[in-house]
Amino acid sequence: MATRPAPMRHGYLIDMDGVLYRGSDLIPGADAFIQQLRKRRIPFRFLTNNSQRTRRDVVAKLSRMGIEAEEDDVFTCAMATARFLARQKPGGTAYVIGEGGLLTALHQNGFAVVDHDPDYVVVGEGRTFNLEMVEAAVRMLTKGAKLIATNLDPSCPTQNGIRPGCGAMVAMLESATGLKAFGIGKPNPIMMQAACDELGLPPDQCVMIGDTMETDILGGTQLGMHTVLVLTGGTQSADLARFAYRPEYIMESLGEFARTLNANDWLPPWRTVPAPLKRRRPLQAI
Repeated sequence: MATRPAPMRHGYLIDMDGVLYRGSDLIPGADAFIQQLRKRRIPFRFLTNNSQRTRRDVVAKLSRMGIEAEEDDVFTCAMATARFLARQKPGGTAYVIGEGGLLTALHQNGFAVVDHDPDYVVVGEGRTFNLEMVEAAVRMLTKGAKLIATNLDPSCPTQNGIRPGCGAMVAMLESATGLKAFGIGKPNPIMMQAACDELGLPPDQCVMIGDTMETDILGGTQLGMHTVLVLTGGTQSADLARFAYRPEYIMESLGEFARTLNANDWLPPWRTVPAPLKRRRPLQAI
Protein backbone atom coordinates (compact mmCIF):
# COMPACT_ATOMS: atom_id res chain seq x y z
CA MET A 1 0.00 0.00 0.00
CA ALA A 2 1.30 3.46 -0.88
CA THR A 3 2.47 5.55 2.04
CA ARG A 4 1.81 9.22 2.52
CA PRO A 5 4.89 11.47 2.17
CA ALA A 6 6.34 12.81 5.40
CA PRO A 7 5.25 16.37 6.19
CA MET A 8 7.63 19.03 4.94
CA ARG A 9 7.97 22.48 6.40
CA HIS A 10 6.95 25.14 3.93
CA GLY A 11 5.23 28.50 3.95
CA TYR A 12 3.51 31.09 1.80
CA LEU A 13 4.18 34.73 1.03
CA ILE A 14 0.93 36.18 -0.26
CA ASP A 15 0.56 39.45 -2.14
CA MET A 16 -2.67 41.24 -1.30
CA ASP A 17 -4.11 43.61 -3.92
CA GLY A 18 -5.04 41.51 -6.94
CA VAL A 19 -4.66 38.26 -4.98
CA LEU A 20 -6.87 38.62 -1.90
CA TYR A 21 -8.95 41.59 -3.03
CA ARG A 22 -9.48 44.17 -5.75
CA GLY A 23 -10.10 47.61 -4.30
CA SER A 24 -12.56 46.95 -1.49
CA ASP A 25 -13.94 43.70 -2.94
CA LEU A 26 -12.82 40.29 -1.70
CA ILE A 27 -11.76 37.89 -4.46
CA PRO A 28 -13.85 34.72 -4.03
CA GLY A 29 -12.01 31.89 -2.30
CA ALA A 30 -9.26 34.05 -0.77
CA ASP A 31 -10.73 33.92 2.73
CA ALA A 32 -11.10 30.13 2.59
CA PHE A 33 -7.47 29.76 1.51
CA ILE A 34 -6.25 31.70 4.56
CA GLN A 35 -8.56 29.70 6.83
CA GLN A 36 -6.99 26.46 5.58
CA LEU A 37 -3.47 27.74 6.19
CA ARG A 38 -4.41 28.58 9.77
CA LYS A 39 -6.21 25.29 10.29
CA ARG A 40 -3.21 23.33 9.04
CA ARG A 41 -0.70 25.58 10.83
CA ILE A 42 1.12 26.37 7.61
CA PRO A 43 3.08 29.62 8.15
CA PHE A 44 2.35 32.59 5.93
CA ARG A 45 2.78 36.33 5.61
CA PHE A 46 0.79 38.94 3.74
CA LEU A 47 3.33 40.78 1.63
CA THR A 48 2.76 44.25 0.21
CA ASN A 49 4.63 46.97 -1.64
CA ASN A 50 2.26 49.54 -0.17
CA SER A 51 4.10 51.61 2.44
CA GLN A 52 1.18 53.86 3.36
CA ARG A 53 -0.56 51.61 5.88
CA THR A 54 0.74 50.35 9.19
CA ARG A 55 0.35 46.67 9.97
CA ARG A 56 -2.65 47.52 12.14
CA ASP A 57 -4.27 49.36 9.23
CA VAL A 58 -3.73 46.34 6.96
CA VAL A 59 -5.28 44.01 9.55
CA ALA A 60 -8.32 46.28 9.83
CA LYS A 61 -8.81 46.28 6.04
CA LEU A 62 -8.53 42.50 5.81
CA SER A 63 -10.82 41.96 8.79
CA ARG A 64 -13.54 44.10 7.20
CA MET A 65 -13.41 41.77 4.20
CA GLY A 66 -13.75 38.67 6.35
CA ILE A 67 -10.10 37.57 6.30
CA GLU A 68 -8.78 36.72 9.75
CA ALA A 69 -5.46 38.53 10.24
CA GLU A 70 -3.08 39.57 12.98
CA GLU A 71 -0.36 42.20 12.90
CA ASP A 72 2.36 39.55 12.90
CA ASP A 73 0.89 38.17 9.65
CA VAL A 74 1.78 41.36 7.76
CA PHE A 75 5.11 42.33 6.20
CA THR A 76 5.32 45.60 4.27
CA CYS A 77 7.94 47.28 2.13
CA ALA A 78 8.03 50.06 4.75
CA MET A 79 9.13 47.51 7.35
CA ALA A 80 11.75 46.06 4.99
CA THR A 81 13.05 49.55 4.20
CA ALA A 82 13.29 50.59 7.86
CA ARG A 83 15.09 47.40 8.87
CA PHE A 84 17.55 47.77 6.01
CA LEU A 85 18.35 51.37 6.92
CA ALA A 86 18.72 50.49 10.60
CA ARG A 87 21.39 47.95 9.64
CA GLN A 88 23.11 50.39 7.31
CA LYS A 89 23.19 53.29 9.77
CA PRO A 90 21.86 52.57 13.27
CA GLY A 91 20.21 55.63 14.78
CA GLY A 92 20.22 57.45 11.45
CA THR A 93 18.01 60.26 10.19
CA ALA A 94 15.62 60.53 7.27
CA TYR A 95 13.59 63.12 5.43
CA VAL A 96 10.41 61.27 4.54
CA ILE A 97 8.01 61.71 1.66
CA GLY A 98 5.37 59.22 2.69
CA GLU A 99 2.64 58.40 5.17
CA GLY A 100 1.94 56.63 8.44
CA GLY A 101 3.14 53.14 7.60
CA LEU A 102 6.58 54.37 6.60
CA LEU A 103 6.94 56.86 9.44
CA THR A 104 5.92 54.25 12.01
CA ALA A 105 8.35 51.65 10.65
CA LEU A 106 11.27 54.09 10.70
CA HIS A 107 10.55 55.17 14.27
CA GLN A 108 10.23 51.55 15.42
CA ASN A 109 13.68 50.85 13.97
CA GLY A 110 15.40 53.73 15.74
CA PHE A 111 15.38 56.33 12.96
CA ALA A 112 14.59 59.99 13.53
CA VAL A 113 12.54 61.88 10.96
CA VAL A 114 14.06 65.31 10.27
CA ASP A 115 13.55 68.23 7.91
CA HIS A 116 17.20 69.21 7.38
CA ASP A 117 20.57 67.48 6.80
CA PRO A 118 19.24 63.89 6.79
CA ASP A 119 21.30 60.80 6.12
CA TYR A 120 18.61 59.59 3.72
CA VAL A 121 15.69 60.89 1.70
CA VAL A 122 13.13 58.08 1.89
CA VAL A 123 10.18 58.05 -0.51
CA GLY A 124 7.00 55.98 -0.20
CA GLU A 125 3.47 56.10 -1.60
CA GLY A 126 1.11 58.82 -0.50
CA ARG A 127 -1.27 61.56 -1.45
CA THR A 128 0.67 64.26 0.43
CA PHE A 129 3.35 64.48 -2.28
CA ASN A 130 3.84 68.08 -3.45
CA LEU A 131 6.46 70.29 -5.14
CA GLU A 132 7.52 71.88 -1.84
CA MET A 133 8.58 68.43 -0.64
CA VAL A 134 10.33 67.75 -3.94
CA GLU A 135 12.31 71.00 -3.74
CA ALA A 136 13.36 70.26 -0.15
CA ALA A 137 14.36 66.72 -1.07
CA VAL A 138 16.40 67.88 -4.06
CA ARG A 139 18.37 70.30 -1.87
CA MET A 140 19.10 67.55 0.65
CA LEU A 141 20.14 65.08 -2.04
CA THR A 142 22.52 67.56 -3.66
CA LYS A 143 24.11 68.04 -0.23
CA GLY A 144 24.83 64.33 0.07
CA ALA A 145 21.72 62.57 1.39
CA LYS A 146 21.13 59.10 -0.08
CA LEU A 147 17.95 58.41 -2.07
CA ILE A 148 15.88 55.40 -0.93
CA ALA A 149 12.54 54.22 -2.34
CA THR A 150 10.28 51.81 -0.48
CA ASN A 151 9.54 50.37 -3.92
CA LEU A 152 9.88 51.33 -7.57
CA ASP A 153 6.35 50.51 -8.74
CA PRO A 154 5.39 53.15 -11.33
CA SER A 155 1.68 53.01 -10.49
CA CYS A 156 -0.76 51.73 -7.87
CA PRO A 157 -4.19 50.18 -8.52
CA THR A 158 -7.22 51.89 -6.96
CA GLN A 159 -10.98 51.48 -7.19
CA ASN A 160 -11.01 54.29 -9.74
CA GLY A 161 -8.13 53.07 -11.90
CA ILE A 162 -4.45 53.69 -11.30
CA ARG A 163 -2.57 56.51 -9.61
CA PRO A 164 1.14 57.37 -9.66
CA GLY A 165 3.16 55.02 -7.50
CA CYS A 166 6.36 55.42 -5.55
CA GLY A 167 8.47 54.81 -8.65
CA ALA A 168 6.83 57.71 -10.47
CA MET A 169 7.46 60.05 -7.54
CA VAL A 170 11.07 58.95 -7.22
CA ALA A 171 11.63 59.46 -10.96
CA MET A 172 11.17 63.19 -10.50
CA LEU A 173 13.93 63.30 -7.87
CA GLU A 174 16.20 61.12 -10.00
CA SER A 175 15.73 63.38 -13.00
CA ALA A 176 16.37 66.55 -11.00
CA THR A 177 19.51 65.29 -9.25
CA GLY A 178 21.02 62.72 -11.58
CA LEU A 179 20.97 60.19 -8.73
CA LYS A 180 19.52 56.69 -8.85
CA ALA A 181 17.22 55.58 -6.05
CA PHE A 182 17.78 52.28 -4.28
CA GLY A 183 14.42 50.49 -4.07
CA ILE A 184 13.89 48.03 -1.21
CA GLY A 185 10.46 46.52 -1.95
CA LYS A 186 9.57 43.65 -4.25
CA PRO A 187 11.30 42.39 -6.37
CA ASN A 188 14.45 43.36 -4.43
CA PRO A 189 15.90 40.21 -2.78
CA ILE A 190 16.36 42.27 0.40
CA MET A 191 12.60 42.31 0.99
CA MET A 192 12.05 38.80 -0.31
CA GLN A 193 14.73 37.32 1.96
CA ALA A 194 13.47 39.32 4.94
CA ALA A 195 9.99 37.90 4.34
CA CYS A 196 11.38 34.34 4.23
CA ASP A 197 13.20 35.08 7.47
CA GLU A 198 9.86 36.10 8.97
CA LEU A 199 8.63 32.58 8.23
CA GLY A 200 11.83 31.04 9.56
CA LEU A 201 12.28 29.17 6.29
CA PRO A 202 14.85 29.16 3.48
CA PRO A 203 13.65 30.49 0.12
CA ASP A 204 13.37 27.04 -1.46
CA GLN A 205 10.72 26.13 1.13
CA CYS A 206 8.68 29.29 0.50
CA VAL A 207 5.99 29.89 -2.11
CA MET A 208 5.43 33.41 -3.45
CA ILE A 209 1.82 33.93 -4.57
CA GLY A 210 1.26 37.07 -6.61
CA ASP A 211 -0.57 38.66 -9.50
CA THR A 212 2.28 40.67 -11.02
CA MET A 213 5.18 39.27 -13.02
CA GLU A 214 7.42 42.32 -12.58
CA THR A 215 7.40 42.25 -8.78
CA ASP A 216 5.96 39.12 -7.14
CA ILE A 217 7.11 36.50 -9.61
CA LEU A 218 10.42 38.16 -10.49
CA GLY A 219 11.31 38.59 -6.82
CA GLY A 220 10.48 35.00 -6.00
CA THR A 221 12.31 33.66 -9.04
CA GLN A 222 15.48 35.63 -8.32
CA LEU A 223 15.67 34.28 -4.79
CA GLY A 224 14.98 30.66 -5.72
CA MET A 225 11.47 30.51 -4.27
CA HIS A 226 8.55 28.57 -5.70
CA THR A 227 6.16 30.91 -7.50
CA VAL A 228 2.42 30.94 -8.19
CA LEU A 229 0.86 33.51 -10.52
CA VAL A 230 -2.87 34.10 -10.02
CA LEU A 231 -4.76 35.70 -12.90
CA THR A 232 -6.98 37.92 -10.75
CA GLY A 233 -4.82 41.04 -10.90
CA GLY A 234 -2.13 42.74 -12.93
CA THR A 235 -0.80 39.97 -15.20
CA GLN A 236 -2.93 37.92 -17.58
CA SER A 237 -2.07 34.81 -19.59
CA ALA A 238 -1.59 36.81 -22.77
CA ASP A 239 1.12 38.89 -21.07
CA LEU A 240 3.42 35.97 -20.29
CA ALA A 241 5.06 35.87 -23.72
CA ARG A 242 6.73 39.21 -22.94
CA PHE A 243 8.81 37.82 -20.08
CA ALA A 244 12.07 35.88 -20.14
CA TYR A 245 11.12 34.13 -16.86
CA ARG A 246 8.03 32.12 -15.98
CA PRO A 247 6.01 31.39 -12.85
CA GLU A 248 6.24 27.81 -11.63
CA TYR A 249 2.45 27.50 -11.46
CA ILE A 250 -0.41 29.51 -12.96
CA MET A 251 -3.84 29.55 -11.31
CA GLU A 252 -7.04 31.36 -12.19
CA SER A 253 -7.41 32.48 -8.57
CA LEU A 254 -6.39 31.76 -5.00
CA GLY A 255 -9.59 29.76 -4.71
CA GLU A 256 -8.51 27.46 -7.54
CA PHE A 257 -5.10 27.05 -5.93
CA ALA A 258 -6.80 26.06 -2.66
CA ARG A 259 -8.85 23.40 -4.44
CA THR A 260 -5.71 22.08 -6.13
CA LEU A 261 -3.83 21.88 -2.84
CA ASN A 262 -6.79 20.23 -1.14
CA ALA A 263 -6.76 17.47 -3.78
CA ASN A 264 -3.05 17.07 -3.05
CA ASP A 265 -3.66 16.83 0.72
CA TRP A 266 -2.16 20.35 1.16
CA LEU A 267 1.35 19.10 0.61
CA PRO A 268 3.83 21.65 -0.76
CA PRO A 269 2.96 22.31 -4.42
CA TRP A 270 6.17 20.67 -5.61
CA ARG A 271 5.26 17.38 -3.93
CA THR A 272 2.43 15.00 -4.81
CA VAL A 273 0.63 12.24 -2.97
CA PRO A 274 1.48 8.81 -4.42
CA ALA A 275 -1.26 6.60 -5.88
CA PRO A 276 -3.81 5.60 -4.76
CA LEU A 277 -3.89 8.65 -2.49
CA LYS A 278 -3.23 11.30 -5.13
CA ARG A 279 -5.94 12.88 -7.21
CA ARG A 280 -6.42 12.04 -10.86
CA ARG A 281 -4.54 15.03 -12.19
CA PRO A 282 -1.45 15.67 -10.03
CA LEU A 283 -0.34 19.25 -9.54
CA GLN A 284 1.95 20.14 -12.41
CA ALA A 285 4.34 22.99 -12.95
CA ILE A 286 3.99 24.76 -16.25
